[in-house]
Amino acid sequence: MRTNLSHTYDDHEWEQESSQTSSSPTIEVADLLVAYLEQIGVEYIFGVPGGAIEPLYNAIARSSRRGGLRHILARHEAGAAFMADGYARETGNIGVCCSTSGPGATNLITGVAGAYDNNIPMLVITGQPALPAFGKHALQESSCTGVDVLGMLRHCTRYNSLVSHPRQFEPKLIAALQRATRSPRGPVHLSMPVDVFRSPGIPAQPSYDLRRLLAPSSLVDEDAVDALCRMLVDARKIVVLIGGWCGEAAGSILQFAALIGATFVTTPDGKGLVSPHHPLFRGVFGFGGHATAEAALRDESVDLILAVGASMGEWNSGGWSDSLLNERLVHIDESEDHLALTPMARFHVRGRILTVFNRLIERMKDEQKKASYEAEHAKASRELETRASDPDHMVADMDKYLSDAVPIKPQRLMRELGLMFPPTTRFLADTGNSVSWSTHYLHPKDRRVGERRLGERKRTLGRRRTPGGWLRVTMNFASMGWAIGGAVGTAAANPGSPVVCITGDGSMLMNGQELSVAVAEKLTVIFVVLNDGALGMVKHGQRLAKAEPIGCDLPQTDFAALARALGGDGYTIRSPEDLARLDVEAICARPGPTLLDVLVDPGEVPPMNVRMRVLANIL
Repeated sequence: MRTNLSHTYDDHEWEQESSQTSSSPTIEVADLLVAYLEQIGVEYIFGVPGGAIEPLYNAIARSSRRGGLRHILARHEAGAAFMADGYARETGNIGVCCSTSGPGATNLITGVAGAYDNNIPMLVITGQPALPAFGKHALQESSCTGVDVLGMLRHCTRYNSLVSHPRQFEPKLIAALQRATRSPRGPVHLSMPVDVFRSPGIPAQPSYDLRRLLAPSSLVDEDAVDALCRMLVDARKIVVLIGGWCGEAAGSILQFAALIGATFVTTPDGKGLVSPHHPLFRGVFGFGGHATAEAALRDESVDLILAVGASMGEWNSGGWSDSLLNERLVHIDESEDHLALTPMARFHVRGRILTVFNRLIERMKDEQKKASYEAEHAKASRELETRASDPDHMVADMDKYLSDAVPIKPQRLMRELGLMFPPTTRFLADTGNSVSWSTHYLHPKDRRVGERRLGERKRTLGRRRTPGGWLRVTMNFASMGWAIGGAVGTAAANPGSPVVCITGDGSMLMNGQELSVAVAEKLTVIFVVLNDGALGMVKHGQRLAKAEPIGCDLPQTDFAALARALGGDGYTIRSPEDLARLDVEAICARPGPTLLDVLVDPGEVPPMNVRMRVLANIL
């Protein structure tokens, strides 16, 4: 056995070593990678093939034949990253995407950057030419001596490394996956030369149990929880802000809110984690949010605001609003990066959110026996039992929300989408007007029966099947077209539930080719295109800011015909009556995508006050 790990072997030496040990079973490094992905339950890898990554595709083909890992062919590498993002949100597992070297790898960057800014765990694999070809202008070389993809991805990954020898592969893969799944979560990147991929695996099979190594930690600051309990006992009125990173803990957080009689609001990316019909829900705070949520936080009688799993970026902090970021704030999060953004807070609690709230429930139940919480709990319990909250009272422009006007009002469209689809539907709202209309006006049927129980008895501590919630949005980096690929990845992960992608005509023209993937994979995805002939948020932003109206108009496009040309089904929607005529049950049962080309009123301004206020203050 060689012990000089600093030595770099060429193809001839690896072949020689392989022939000398041919009597012992060996697999290629590519097969070893696939074996580890199978070990942690990854079902799909999303990508586009090429010469530099061919060994990985051979390994995937071998795995598929024995019923293991499957490949889903994206139409563009950014779409592959978006699909891996959607898969990770739905399953809670790591999403995996891959590309060949050079332009394949550079195409991935936008999707990887979006995952980085949204803390989505993702493994990114890119190919490279053979090591001896580095620096010789090899085809699509993207090493440090070519177009340096490793350097490009350094700023949007949690771990980023070139594997230059087969002995490096296993420790680097494990280090990468641990970084992807530990807070702060995010994408990790391994760049693999083709000759390393083809070399014999060292070892010849996985050495480690990744399921054990990647199991989530339940570490929590017990002293901080004790201190918070004392604050809660002394507080008269509490509001809880539920952020996008509360997925596994949402049930426990709601149980805690009911226990202490606290109302709650959500960030835009946290809205999908709760039922909008919950009687303690006061709306969405931040981009596209509700006046009721703002009022709940500004209430001077509130002693404590518990912000939980909120990254405190522009869109989910109300543009860094002083109604949230003040001395009443207690910030609870697993991520030190998130906590660093609230230095003005009264208190920080760091730890796994599920563990923190399970501890709080235990402690507050004990406090209830000797404090005034008993009356508050009884009051909250009566409210939960007797009042069915109607989220419609939160929306602005009620006349437009109910309008029969043609072209259809986007407010009315959101109302109808919430009523049309079954409780298990996953909605993804794309960047632009789509996310603002959805955040404010999309209120589906009461999901407490359909999502939490799904016909089974209640799960302990309110744990759910998916950490993603019924509405998924992308914050911060906000790539156009994210939801199109994300919806495909979501549907692949959960083919038993309809997936609705709410997107705009601009995003569809940018990334709509991924509908073809849903055709090929027979995935039930309903693409709802808000067709207003413009980059809507740009257009309205220019008008509100009194800027020059430039670069926002799009030609009228028949997206229903485009969907049919790609092999899907398509309908043109001009009015609420057109929506009512749809056979939604048949659409949700169809093994393939359906596109609704909705001609919305182009004059309606989305709820984007937070964005305009921030731009006005900065500019």
